[in-house]
Amino acid sequence: MLNFKNISLRRGTRVLFREASLIIHKGQKVGLTGANGVGKSSLFAMLRNELHADEGEFSMPPNLEIAHVAQETPALDCAAIDYVIDGDQELRRLQRQLKQAELDGDGIKLAELHGALEHIGGYTAEARASRLMKGLGFSAEQENHPVNSFSGGWRMRLNLAQALMCRSDVLLLDEPTNHLDLDAVIWLQDWLTKYPGTLLLISHDRDFLDAITDHIVHIEQNKAEIYTGNYSAFERMRAEKLAQQQSAYQRQQREIAHIQSFVNRFKAKATKAKQAQSRIKSLERMELIAQAHVDSPFGFTFAKPEKLPNPLLKIDEATIGYGDNIIINQASLSISPGDRIGLLGPNGAGKSSLIKVLAGEMTALGGEVQTAEALNIGYFAQHQLEQLRLEESPLWHLQKLDNQATEKDLRNFLGGFDFRGDKVNDPVGPFSGGEKARLVLALLVYQNPNLLLLDEPTNHLDLEMRHALSVALQEYEGAIVLVSHDRHLLRSVTDQLILVADGAAEPFDGDLDDYRNWLSERKREPDEAVTETQPAVSRKDQRKQEAERRKRLKPLMDALKKAEQQVERYHRQQQQLEQQLADPTVYDDDNKERLKQLLAQKSDVDRDLEQAEADWMEAEEQLEQAE
Repeated sequence: MLNFKNISLRRGTRVLFREASLIIHKGQKVGLTGANGVGKSSLFAMLRNELHADEGEFSMPPNLEIAHVAQETPALDCAAIDYVIDGDQELRRLQRQLKQAELDGDGIKLAELHGALEHIGGYTAEARASRLMKGLGFSAEQENHPVNSFSGGWRMRLNLAQALMCRSDVLLLDEPTNHLDLDAVIWLQDWLTKYPGTLLLISHDRDFLDAITDHIVHIEQNKAEIYTGNYSAFERMRAEKLAQQQSAYQRQQREIAHIQSFVNRFKAKATKAKQAQSRIKSLERMELIAQAHVDSPFGFTFAKPEKLPNPLLKIDEATIGYGDNIIINQASLSISPGDRIGLLGPNGAGKSSLIKVLAGEMTALGGEVQTAEALNIGYFAQHQLEQLRLEESPLWHLQKLDNQATEKDLRNFLGGFDFRGDKVNDPVGPFSGGEKARLVLALLVYQNPNLLLLDEPTNHLDLEMRHALSVALQEYEGAIVLVSHDRHLLRSVTDQLILVADGAAEPFDGDLDDYRNWLSERKREPDEAVTETQPAVSRKDQRKQEAERRKRLKPLMDALKKAEQQVERYHRQQQQLEQQLADPTVYDDDNKERLKQLLAQKSDVDRDLEQAEADWMEAEEQLEQAE
């Protein structure tokens, strides 16, 4: 149990939050939300004893094993899989002791240590580490590559795998999906839903939060409050709370205006002076209700493109790759104004390479690429953040695009991306990843493109900015091609999916849930090796067979999904009732009726949960038999 009692936390002179009181129980999965800079990562630092509360008291049981993802990866030459196994510190400790016992020739100690290794699953550690690495996108061959041979993004995946390898009581994850593709995000989501310990998760991916969390701690306006339920439930409760707060604020403002009017009229009259003074004291004693701050700091739209030729861009039987390495063969795609295309596919299948060919940053090895004369591409990719001039300001970058615009107009435009006041003149170098991403998006929007090519645009963006981007893209009149691990953005923006896999780029007949099922089937299927007893099947026929199989299994998959949701719902209800029954005051004599009601509800929910779990197991068994 993590107990926060009247906690106040500051960074320098700035208060992050004050008087926060909340309890996180064993096994709960808690999402931390709030704008960038409100104190989410500082709260993690406090849990790791790297930062201490300025006021209040934090307590937790002794000897808890807390795991977190390291932000730096040493340039080691050890094998990647050994680095991941290092996350299981107890295993490594027993292995060191075993080595020493062998040197000492201590047979009794050796037998004792082998028993301890057996108990903690030490002999399956390499297999566990291999499964983690595979889930996060590493190939079997990469397991034995040295750590220092991987790029920064892949090293972050290794750090994540190392944290998951730890048999922790508490797991702290700060934006774990930032360096992952959609496949790895889906795998990590499934892993975390089964994690038995207490999870604290910072994420700006609402679908990810929805699927995993059962509580939300939201930080805003220097307050940290806990809500029961996932992110969608939190949004509903917060909206209701803000509506009530706004109503109370408006009522109080009317009351203040009425009292102030009386004071202004009568404070100079001797006969009314005492009443006026009484009302002045009443105003002083009144605890002011803050106006509900629900406005997003972001407000921007894409202007209507000057020209919208049809088609904007077309590739015909294009071969995409590097030298002799062909990634996609004979890809054909025609993009017209209004198209909303999402690219799906496993890591390394060629999604980014396809976008680079469309953007003109990479030349196709074969085939034809036709572009309209009036084509104006807006291309967003992570490497563009590195091309910002670090010593220059957001205003300078915008002025380089349009030196005829007035500073006032440019400041107003940048304000829509939450660059205000002195921030517009600050050098870009110290900006966070999210601020740099916002600036690149601002520069892209300003150029009024008629084709947007977006390769993971939401990395480092908080929930408010993701929502603003989603709204702006929905109203955009040009064409969009999008690669993103943010399923909410894909769902809300795209209406056509293309699957890039197995050397092809072809329309995907299904939605994101079908894609998840496709990934699961793909992992279960044996390698596509052609044997004498199994004749070769063309990729086209394979895809047709897979589509038919998905269609045949869809009713069973839907039934399984529904059963899973029922189990999750009753499990959440059970946790809520257990939390209420854990309150000592409920057993007071005055609360006998409430106790009786809670126990009756608990009995009903326990029964419903047992039935839902039986339905779930039956649905899973039927699906396995059908497959």
